Amino acid sequence: LLRLYKKTSGNGTLTLYLGKRDYVDHVQNVDPIEGVVKLDPASLAGRKVFVKLACAFHYGREDLDVIGLSFRKDIWVKHIQLYPDAGHKPNLTPMHVCLLKKAGEQGRAFTFDIATNLPCSVTLQPGQDNAGKACGVDFEVKTYIATEADPEEKLDRKDTARMTVRKIQFAPDETGAPGPRADICKSFMMSDKPVHLQASLEKEIYYHGDPIDVNIKVKNETSRTVTKIKIIVEQTTDVVLYSADKYTKTVLSQDFGETIDANSTFDKSLAITPLLAENKKKRGLALEGRLKDEDTNLASNTIAGMDKEVLGILVSYKIKVNLMVSSGGLLGGLTASDIQVELPLILMHPKPQVDIPLM
Repeated sequence: LLRLYKKTSGNGTLTLYLGKRDYVDHVQNVDPIEGVVKLDPASLAGRKVFVKLACAFHYGREDLDVIGLSFRKDIWVKHIQLYPDAGHKPNLTPMHVCLLKKAGEQGRAFTFDIATNLPCSVTLQPGQDNAGKACGVDFEVKTYIATEADPEEKLDRKDTARMTVRKIQFAPDETGAPGPRADICKSFMMSDKPVHLQASLEKEIYYHGDPIDVNIKVKNETSRTVTKIKIIVEQTTDVVLYSADKYTKTVLSQDFGETIDANSTFDKSLAITPLLAENKKKRGLALEGRLKDEDTNLASNTIAGMDKEVLGILVSYKIKVNLMVSSGGLLGGLTASDIQVELPLILMHPKPQVDIPLM
């Protein structure tokens, strides 16, 4: 059965209907937003009815807007005039037909095609003391009564009905290609032979909440001992707006008490699972865009077309594998050294198995 989402304006003149709130970015194209607005022409007093889709970057608390500080930057906006009829005639889909049945005779169908170079919905986790709307990128569908489509026109809240929607990406189909691999060979002072470190992943893409097996191979040809293996997962957030700012947060740091003796080898898979539950207090961590206060998780990787310049918030991950190598001798661990390799990590949701049929 189709789940119906409905929002009515304060004056009861407008009702916005949507059949879903998650829209999938397939990289080459994005699911269109298909909706219906029910309106009452007798209550419009000669004014017009519009519907608007906006992708915006929120800087923080909405309540500061009342003192003239704008904490919202529109990245992309599109308007459609629904009444009087201005020629918007979308091809009616099964979704439209279902929503028009709910809305009745005064329902007006609309379709928004979302640009492919827009970011996905992402929220930056607020600090524990921060109240109000979190920073991030979101999409909003709003229907409103006005004299013109001009977004600068001051609108009465009772003349609007709005709904937040999400633009999301799912993991692409498995290609069967092997996962990333990285190698390093490091020599030390007073030692004529090196330590070889190789780290690899079994596949390219991992799903949120699933364990990630990091395959580690070490050939220690030195007289030193590897005293510890540390695996770190970092999330890098590129905020591309007025300028490009980059932020890196550690979402997992796990020590493994594995020792590798001098002149020996090591070959083992170590499992890690980066989770939001372990990072609830980290301000600025990128999370998947949320609707209301529902549970969410770490943001998925942004999969962008190579020829597109995407504004907003872009997310990526990498795994760092560190070997702590003691110096041996009298100083022991006081002169320990690190050997490190990095692996790219793609963390996403699997595609849903089936679409929900319209009834």
